[in-house]
Amino acid sequence: MGGIPLATKQTSAEKRHAQSEVRRLRNKAVKSEVHTSVRKFVEAVQKKDQNLALSALRAVESELDNAGRKGVMKRNAVSRKKSRMAKLYNVTFAAPKAAAQ
Repeated sequence: MGGIPLATKQTSAEKRHAQSEVRRLRNKAVKSEVHTSVRKFVEAVQKKDQNLALSALRAVESELDNAGRKGVMKRNAVSRKKSRMAKLYNVTFAAPKAAAQ
């Protein structure tokens, strides 16, 4: 009856570690996409390209909302970052129009 067992038992700690590793990599990918879209938005603002910045802002907001929905980022952190991006956009592109009037 001896011999090699068909499958060795996997402890719950090993399973949890494997699960957490999968989640960590998934979360890392989501955060990386958020950072990339933020970087593209900031570059567009620095170039003073309003149309590109607006589309990049919408992309940043979408990425942040996704990260918040998936639980990768906390809701308040998402709101704070969206607010700061919108403020950067408004300060950069609304100020010249107000000064001209």
